[in-house]
Amino acid sequence: MEKQTSFRMEKQQSFRMEKQKSFRGLMEKQKSFRIAMERQLSFGGDRRKSFNSPGKRGDSPLHLAARAGNLGKVKEIIQKFDNINNGGVKDLLSKQNQEGETPLYVAAENGHTLIVGEFLKHLDAEASSIPANNGYDPFHVAAKQGHIDVLKELLSFYPSLVMTTDTANSTALHTAAAQGHTEVVNMLLETDPNLAKIARNNTKTVLHTAARMGRLEVVKSLLDKDPSIGFKTDRKGQTALHMAVKGPNVEIVTELIKPDPSVLHWEDNKGNTALHIATKKGRNQMVQCLLSIEGINVNATNGAGQTPLDIAEKFATPELVAMLKEAGAVHSKDYGKPQSAAKQLKQTVSDIKHDVQSQLQQSRQTGFRVRKIAKKVKKLHIEGLNNAINSATVVAVLIATVAFAAIFTVPGQYVEEQKRGFSIGEAHIANNAAFIIFFLFDSIALFISLAVVVVQTSVVVIEQKAKKQLMFVINKLMWLACLFISIAFISLAYIVVGSHEQWLAIFVTVIGGTIMMTTIGSMCYCVVRHRLEDSRMRNIARARTLSHSLSMSMASDPEIYSERYKRMYAV
Repeated sequence: MEKQTSFRMEKQQSFRMEKQKSFRGLMEKQKSFRIAMERQLSFGGDRRKSFNSPGKRGDSPLHLAARAGNLGKVKEIIQKFDNINNGGVKDLLSKQNQEGETPLYVAAENGHTLIVGEFLKHLDAEASSIPANNGYDPFHVAAKQGHIDVLKELLSFYPSLVMTTDTANSTALHTAAAQGHTEVVNMLLETDPNLAKIARNNTKTVLHTAARMGRLEVVKSLLDKDPSIGFKTDRKGQTALHMAVKGPNVEIVTELIKPDPSVLHWEDNKGNTALHIATKKGRNQMVQCLLSIEGINVNATNGAGQTPLDIAEKFATPELVAMLKEAGAVHSKDYGKPQSAAKQLKQTVSDIKHDVQSQLQQSRQTGFRVRKIAKKVKKLHIEGLNNAINSATVVAVLIATVAFAAIFTVPGQYVEEQKRGFSIGEAHIANNAAFIIFFLFDSIALFISLAVVVVQTSVVVIEQKAKKQLMFVINKLMWLACLFISIAFISLAYIVVGSHEQWLAIFVTVIGGTIMMTTIGSMCYCVVRHRLEDSRMRNIARARTLSHSLSMSMASDPEIYSERYKRMYAV
């Protein structure tokens, strides 16, 4: 009894100690979890960074605060820096990230007016116009984004910013007009109307840009401020009307003609009027709009002696030719001003040269895009091969496992006691013909699967063609393994169902044989078809290599690309 009592006491004591240990372990886990959470919170919130620690795109803490629009954080950073360095805030605000953006640029781009005002208190005009790597300074990027309040804030400190230009000599007015920000355009024109007369490096004014890009409201604002700018020309001698007929908006053509219809007759350096340009570009709506205007000269000749009808029959559609003829257009030879043979030849050579250059440029761009797409598709193709190889390994292991287990779980089990005609461990159905078939084919499937696993785990293939060849061999071995394991299953079915239910085994044989033979037959057909197509594509590529004609190359590239990178094929 005393022994039993002491045993119970020791057992209870050990139970209490284990319980205390588990409780301590739980408390330690909770403590470690709490510490980890505090670290994460301190990382995301209160962790102090140095002024030079980089963030996204090389942003400093001031960049990040300006990007997020956190005015309080901006003031805190400036105040701390000023206290530590006894001034020098201008240097902090002039610091650029990896994209060349200053904190003022970031705030202006994101439309944070109050932060822009805070920065401007510590900057001069020069530091306020530091450009980023893209060529835009804070004033330009605010105009591009349409942040009119930011622009007003910048101008209230430094009105001279309105005249800043980028590397292409574009003013903020050019930038805002190209984006269609009418309110910004009106505000800038009120600040300095002379902005509309400043041309870019390509000698095009703001009106040229707005007319070409179809910005109707911007065009109206520019013409209201100064109607005479409609006659400003670029280096080609073209006015905004010449640019408008190339653009998408027919209403702009009407607006440009309203101040002075004589702009219709203005000729560029090659003698082309707006009607010549619209006809050559094949803009039916623009031609129809020009023809509807009273006083249009439908038979004006350019420097090469061509009328719009001559150009239409050479470049445009039959619909445009019919439209011009209906308006009274005639050929230059019928108009009494036949073009000279020298000018005609010069114009023809110039047109051919232009067309060839255009086709070559388009061909280069198409080739570049095709190569870029082909590179991505090739990457997907390699990933597909890798996935197929990995899947084959998994299936091989699965078949090997099933085949190995099937040998030792045969129906009827094994002889456990000494019997006449049997040895211990021998299967009761060992002499059955169906079992012999099962044993042979199951063993073959097992060893084929193991061979695949050995190859997969031992061979490292890098080159794509070698991977494809390896996948071809592995696939055929897996076909055989699947076929043999199916035969093994069917043969065992004849034993399991017994002699009285043979029809069940026959039914399984028919169904299984049909499915497997159809599947393997279809796969063989796909493999043969793919091989034939691949051979045909190689012959085409070989013929293209021997031929140096441009037409052959242009015709065969898409075909070869589409055939070489199939969405799905069998190997």
